[in-house]
Amino acid sequence: MCGRFIITDTAPDLAAMFDVEHEGENLPEPSWNIRPTEQIPIVLESKRTDPAVRRLESARWSLIPSFATEPTSKFPTFNARAETAAEKPTFKTSVRSRRALVPATGYFEWHTEGTVKTPYFIHSDDGLPLALAGLYSWWKNPAAADADPARWVLSATILTTEAQGPLAQIHDRTPVALPEDWWDQWLDPATEGDQSLVDAAVAASREVVESLNFYQVAPLTGNGPELIEPVDNDSM
Repeated sequence: MCGRFIITDTAPDLAAMFDVEHEGENLPEPSWNIRPTEQIPIVLESKRTDPAVRRLESARWSLIPSFATEPTSKFPTFNARAETAAEKPTFKTSVRSRRALVPATGYFEWHTEGTVKTPYFIHSDDGLPLALAGLYSWWKNPAAADADPARWVLSATILTTEAQGPLAQIHDRTPVALPEDWWDQWLDPATEGDQSLVDAAVAASREVVESLNFYQVAPLTGNGPELIEPVDNDSM
């Protein structure tokens, strides 16, 4: 699972890092405690132009499939299991040609023992943002007027896979973090995605995921840099 993450880079920094050609409007500010359904920055390539244009856009973190009649769902859609994403009705159209990167400075995960949940912050060792494999969708709100600029909603989800190595000590799932040499292929809307592409992306992510560092943090309250300060267990 990936239910909370942070992104501390500004939109111009992300645009430079991901070679973005177009920055969208109302991009979210840096945040240390992003929750599902909040707005997040995503990188995508628009297939409405030839060649495709790489864009940085603001998206709702919880994917709304195009066939939905309302934005809410009976089950969570902020994560998608990589093992089944290509066959699930909610995600399969996005796997085919609407793939995204979700920049993340790091993410939080909880280790559960009995009724006790201990939060950890997971991040790269170089401090650079992770590029999490995501999917996106455009949804037209049937209750909104055609003239309403908010009638089209961009939403996204983060792919997860089975955790391996040290991270498996915390939780059995982990986001799919793509290496840079996979960014172009994952984003290319001309590449028709299927389960084999997702499986290959997961395999490519293993080296990145196994290099991640983590440490215990205090319970998440508020939104600020203090949320990623390590807990000094000796003083507890």
